[in-house]
Amino acid sequence: MSLIEFDRAAKVYGGDWEHALALSRDSVSAADIRARTDATVALAETSLSIEPGEVFMVMGLSGSGKSTLLRLINGLISPSAGHVRVDGADIGSLSEAGLRALRRERMSMVFQGFALLPHRTVTDNVAFGLELQDMSAPARDAVTQAWIEKVGLDGFEQAFPRELSGGMRQRVGLARALATGADILLMDEPFSALDPLIRREMQDLLADLEKDLKKTIVFVTHDLAEAVKLGGRIAILREGRLVQVGTRQEILDTPADDYVRAFTEDLRTSRQD
Repeated sequence: MSLIEFDRAAKVYGGDWEHALALSRDSVSAADIRARTDATVALAETSLSIEPGEVFMVMGLSGSGKSTLLRLINGLISPSAGHVRVDGADIGSLSEAGLRALRRERMSMVFQGFALLPHRTVTDNVAFGLELQDMSAPARDAVTQAWIEKVGLDGFEQAFPRELSGGMRQRVGLARALATGADILLMDEPFSALDPLIRREMQDLLADLEKDLKKTIVFVTHDLAEAVKLGGRIAILREGRLVQVGTRQEILDTPADDYVRAFTEDLRTSRQD
């Protein structure tokens, strides 16, 4: 299990990024910042800690900074300012080799679009991360088969992605991520492309697996019901700014502002009915 820390971490694209960041501190709107600096603040200065073993949900509308926050954790993008640390190690200071080792050994990612290798069978897809870790073939086969069974895909070992339903493909993606033994699981709207019934099945599967795994999970979603169901704490972003972080109860009962209140209105109303 791993501690993830954001220390005034920010990401700005294009233009006069320092001026853009200064304007964001003064709560200037994203549109005005772009007009005045030709820069986009994808994530304003953000400080938060994600505790070891926590399922931490990240929410917001499109363009709010959710995926930016996620990609700062695994070093796919570097902060324009501030720091992101995993167990005290500054991601931005790692060498290319250090970043590769971090992604290979400490982190796994589950994508919205499954991101399976189409020419590989279920078994070979699940085993992919273990191959990168140079695990021996007998050990790799045992771990792969165990995870195929845990996600309910036994009997489909030799199937190719094109032969699977969307829900089954996402089970392969989840098994591939978990098989590596990584401490941190990053999930970028992994269930949003699924039909509602299959989506609930995948949510239940992840919740059941997490009871035993106790991994640090950062889960991006735009669905408040999903966040409330799966998460311990929820972060809500708007135009790159962190608006509120709290437990599901705090988010629903004491929204920080009108944006969060509007975001949670439907779920709060349904609880009262």
